[in-house]
Amino acid sequence: MSEIAGQTGLRNGATAVVNESYSFACMRCGHGWEQSYEIEHHKDAEDREFVLYVADGRVVPSPLSRPTCQNCDNHVVRIMRAGQVSSVREAAHQPRPLPSQAEPVDLPEPAAREPHHWHLSDLLHVFHRKAS
Repeated sequence: MSEIAGQTGLRNGATAVVNESYSFACMRCGHGWEQSYEIEHHKDAEDREFVLYVADGRVVPSPLSRPTCQNCDNHVVRIMRAGQVSSVREAAHQPRPLPSQAEPVDLPEPAAREPHHWHLSDLLHVFHRKAS
């Protein structure tokens, strides 16, 4: 899911850049999408660390804080590992093989049972108390 970029990936004073990708699914409208981020690690003037999330060349809010559906603007969004949305889309576009006609299978016959003849005593035995 993540990959640390080499020194060539550092920019704008970043001390490190990590690439991460996520899949998102809106629980309201069902829209799914994927997004990759460059997570730039920086230090401010007082040497405190902070990160910037960059998507498509723009600084964006962390996708983990309050993701927003790109379709309906809802915030009930499930975050998953990368590839979940694309694998579902690929599966949906694959032709499904038609079920083949299988050879008939011989199932074993149920064991033959003697018919049970019920007697009134069989039904009343649950009410019978044994003497102690």
